[in-house]
Amino acid sequence: MFEGLDALHPLCSERGDHRRGWEFVRAVTAAFGRPVIEGDGVDASRLQAAEDRIGILLPAALREAYLLFGRRRDLTAAQDRLILPEQLRTDADGVLVFRVEAQHCASWGVSPGAVGQDDPPVVVNIGDGWMPYSDRLSLALVEMVLSEAMFSADEGNVDNRELDDATHGALGTAFERLPLPDFPFWAGMDGPPIRWFAGLDVMLRDDGGTWLWVHGRTPAAVQAMRHRLPGEWLTVPDDENEDGEG
Repeated sequence: MFEGLDALHPLCSERGDHRRGWEFVRAVTAAFGRPVIEGDGVDASRLQAAEDRIGILLPAALREAYLLFGRRRDLTAAQDRLILPEQLRTDADGVLVFRVEAQHCASWGVSPGAVGQDDPPVVVNIGDGWMPYSDRLSLALVEMVLSEAMFSADEGNVDNRELDDATHGALGTAFERLPLPDFPFWAGMDGPPIRWFAGLDVMLRDDGGTWLWVHGRTPAAVQAMRHRLPGEWLTVPDDENEDGEG
C-alpha cells in the first residue's frame, strides 16, 4: 500500500525534489481507491490568467499541484479549501494566499520575498499575523491531500476520537511515522504539532496530541484500528455497539 513512502524520504530531505511529492500523491490516492488520473488537473490557461491578473508567477510546486489534481475537490476542498485559480490573490502584506480554513479561521500563503522560488516556505495566519508553517510548499500540499482525502472518505472508512496520553505515547512505537515534518496545528500554534503515521491499510493523524483521526482503505481496517487502540471512537457502527465491541 505505501510503496509511495519511498518518494517521501527524498522529498523531505534538505534538498529534496518537490516533484517526488506528486509520486506519493499518486501512490496514496491509488491505494485508497481514488487515484489521480488524466484530467484531474486544471487547465494551464486558468493558471496563466491568474498570473496575469495578480502580476506574479506562481511557484512551480503550486503550479504543478494545480495541473495534477487541482480539479479534485475531494483532495483539495473537503474541509479546508485550495483556492481556485480565479480566486488567487495577494493580501495587504503581499502574501500569495492559496488555501483557507473552512470557517476562514486560518489562511496559508507564500510571502512576497519567497514567491519566486520553485518550492518556497509556507506561512499561516490565524488572525494575528503571518507565522511560519512549513519549510516547503510541496510538503504542505502533500499534507493537504492526506487531510482532505480523509475528510472526504466514506463514513465507514474514517473515525476519530480524543487522544489520551497512553495512546499518544503508543503511536510512535506501534506505527510508522510518515517522513513528513511536524506541521503546526493552526488551532493551537503554541502547542504540539500535527503528525502523520501509517499502519496496515490505515493512515493516522495526530492533531496536536489532543485528537486522533484514522483513515482506512476499508471499514474492516478502521475496525481493526478501533480494537488495536480502544477508546471512545465516535463513529462505531451500530452492530459493533450492539455486540459491546469498539
